[in-house]
Amino acid sequence: MAQLRQSAHPENCVAQDEVEQQLVAGLLSPHAHTSPKYLYDVLGSRLFAAICELPEYYPTRTEAAIFERYASQIAVAVGADATLIDLGAGNCSKAARLFPSLRPKQYVAVDISEKFLQEAVSALRQQFPQIRMTCLGMDFSSELALPLAIGQHRRQFFYPGSSIGNFAPLESLKFLHQIRKAITGSDGGLLIGVDLVKDKPILDAAYDDALGVTAAFNLNLLHHLNRLLDADFRPQDWRHRAFYNEEQHRIEMHLEAREDLIVHWRQGGIRRFAQGERIHTESSYKYTRQGFIDMLQQAGFGKVQTWSDERNWFMVCHAQVA
Repeated sequence: MAQLRQSAHPENCVAQDEVEQQLVAGLLSPHAHTSPKYLYDVLGSRLFAAICELPEYYPTRTEAAIFERYASQIAVAVGADATLIDLGAGNCSKAARLFPSLRPKQYVAVDISEKFLQEAVSALRQQFPQIRMTCLGMDFSSELALPLAIGQHRRQFFYPGSSIGNFAPLESLKFLHQIRKAITGSDGGLLIGVDLVKDKPILDAAYDDALGVTAAFNLNLLHHLNRLLDADFRPQDWRHRAFYNEEQHRIEMHLEAREDLIVHWRQGGIRRFAQGERIHTESSYKYTRQGFIDMLQQAGFGKVQTWSDERNWFMVCHAQVA
């Protein structure tokens, strides 16, 4: 979990036939896979919130500590009166904790489920009435086209939680290019959280906790697929697998068939899985500090400032447009 962290019901924003085509293509590929965004139905979003409280899952609390410790420096880098565009906002809590220091003029919460956002933003409006707030239901992982109503000046994108890790490196570069393109002025930037390369046992434990919450989160994907495809996945037929691939510098999450089985879905769809065969459900790439700075510069950003924890497990970056 690198927190692509868009919440429930992608079918709310994307045509149902497009969702089905994407899922079926992944399930029928030689190495079956699904996009991590489909981990986030309502229950999946709540399970991920529980994961963030686990002792093994360091990213959320480590990033929060960096924001708290360096709040004044980060506020200077971002600047006041910005249009803060929160990608994968979820319950908006991460951005809300920064409001007192960043003092944005406008807050734009972007997530794949607009209904989920509306509930969170409604509560925030009462707490911060001085900030103009907007909800956008959007699958920004494939396109980042903002409406004209969003402020054109001082656009500061916010992408915390190492969500960038859900993209493969070339996809990450493309996504950063999209963000750069969406910054219309010369005074914009990007505030982003990045998980750093570290020892394998630490990473393995973070994605395969002792209580089995991450396993439940991963297995819940099958319930979501059943609803989206009218499929007959049985979660009890599968087991959670997660490990750090040192060669690829990424965590991999899979669902592994416990025995030979057959899965069906609407319009005669079928896939046979052999015992031990897997569905790749998520990757979470880890970066070195310099490697990620180089990527930001390739994407069209200039000055980069970074802040990290004492163990150098996690990094927060602010990048200005070049």
